[in-house]
Amino acid sequence: MDPSIAPASRAAAATPNDSAIVGACALHIGMTGDVAIAPRRDMDPVVFRNVPAGTILPVHAAIVALTGTTASNIIALF
Repeated sequence: MDPSIAPASRAAAATPNDSAIVGACALHIGMTGDVAIAPRRDMDPVVFRNVPAGTILPVHAAIVALTGTTASNIIALF
């Protein structure tokens, strides 16, 4: 199967940090809030506002930034 469309095969807790590389292909949001994601480490984060609990954000997340993130219990999917 093409890896770009394959389902996640690994998961790990993603603790928001302004510089740590996550490299996830999607994020599961456990508790409602804002999520700041940098698609690449050389880009400024984009803030997804009011993401409901249980949402899977199908976006590449090089960084899940602490600044701007209020959601919690975030799981990175790889």
